Amino acid sequence: MPGFTSIPLGQPIPPTPHAVSCSLPTMRDVRGYEEKDPEITSRMSSGYPRFVVHPYIRRLADHLSAEARLAGQRLWLTSSAKMAVALSQHLSAPQAEGSGAKVEAGLFSAGGINGVIHADTAEISARAKVFLQNVGGFLSSREAEDHLLRLGVIREAHGENLFAGNAAEQVRRQLRRALPRTGDNDIFLANSGMNSVYSAFHAAAELQATRGRTIWVQLGWLYMDTIAILKKFTATPDDYVYLHDVFNLSALEKLFAEKGSRIAGLITEIPTNPLIQTPNVSVLTGLCRRHGAILILDPSVASLFSVNLLPHADMIVSSLTKFTGNEGDVMAGVVAINPASADAAELRQRVGARIEPIYARDLARLAAQMGQTETMLYRLASSTPQVAAFLAGHRKVKDVFWALSPESRSNYRQIAWHPEAVGGMISFTLRGPLELFYDRVRLPKGPSFGMKKTLICPFMYLAHYDLVKTPAGRAELAQSGLDPDLLRLCIGTEPVVDILSALDDALE
Repeated sequence: MPGFTSIPLGQPIPPTPHAVSCSLPTMRDVRGYEEKDPEITSRMSSGYPRFVVHPYIRRLADHLSAEARLAGQRLWLTSSAKMAVALSQHLSAPQAEGSGAKVEAGLFSAGGINGVIHADTAEISARAKVFLQNVGGFLSSREAEDHLLRLGVIREAHGENLFAGNAAEQVRRQLRRALPRTGDNDIFLANSGMNSVYSAFHAAAELQATRGRTIWVQLGWLYMDTIAILKKFTATPDDYVYLHDVFNLSALEKLFAEKGSRIAGLITEIPTNPLIQTPNVSVLTGLCRRHGAILILDPSVASLFSVNLLPHADMIVSSLTKFTGNEGDVMAGVVAINPASADAAELRQRVGARIEPIYARDLARLAAQMGQTETMLYRLASSTPQVAAFLAGHRKVKDVFWALSPESRSNYRQIAWHPEAVGGMISFTLRGPLELFYDRVRLPKGPSFGMKKTLICPFMYLAHYDLVKTPAGRAELAQSGLDPDLLRLCIGTEPVVDILSALDDALE
């Protein structure tokens, strides 16, 4: 009997209203999703919450638009009044490409709900959606659900296990296990991992700009929205510097030697997504401290509970949707300030002013499941090496990337909490057609990672379809060592024999 059963197109993973993943069982579905093919999108009940506007949010926006008689206008619901102002300012600002007419983006507020209204055009709507996606500015699906209930639009909220006590205290208590020597004023809980990145980056950029420092360094290929934040919110195009090879420390040292007095900071993921590469973190720390740059590290790929990074960084940013929100049904993030950082006091003040707090019911849901994080990671520490070894030894697999790949092993082990703490992500490429394997493999297929359920996806198609579909884009990926057909496999807590069986059957 197979350990996994097929999940129909568009069904949420897990099967709950607040799921953060959705099923894309074939490559045709993946392409249709990316190309907005109505035949595919009409069958999707949900999607990753920063990329697909949640059905509850759409329903609430429709209800409020009808009540306010907003015919011909589009209403975007935001996580706060502050975020609504940020979106309005973004839409109203002149565009670099020069679109001509000034966009009128008005603020909306009713019954504690905030948003932005603008003329309902595809171009403005696309800009609004991408901004909210990049910075984590959408209203929470649980908050939308609660408003729908209050307004009488729905009869009841989805039943779920929520933490009954002080959820913020519970979450911070758990986080301090991975962030030793931090106090409550060093830990900022955000509504998503991307909002934590956005808030930390802006806090550091604003502080460093007062010192004449505006250059930001991206080390390695990072998650798409982190790249977008760096490209969009640095002062000028020349202030964004991308070094694709995380192991080429001589290039990094040369950059600091030439421009160190103007470098505001460096951002990287430890390990990176999706190549799961780990640079020598001690070298990064030494360079940044010698030259007065702020170091921001993101351990989302392996989890805060797998790698000990705070002593090396000025700030840690991480998605709590992954591994801590291990049921796969809550969006959350964290910024942690290193209390020993020379800029700790300034960064606390600036992060606190920027961050979007997590909604109360999301926080209670996170607190209810967060205590399982270390147990889950312990199980992954056994399964992940077995799956990596199987893939590395299979004749139809070309390349395998994971925390203990040869080029990263030494660097990773220097910052791992313990030798077995490897997270649960493996990326790999095939010697044969991607489509044949992907359509055959019985594993759950969808975006996100770090949940109890195993997930596999053609990562570059979902994160960078604009690059995958053109020769120029593929050439750009190749320059960073990225195969467009790379698969990202995120191990769950199912029996490892079932995961191996599903992979073996699809590869034969």
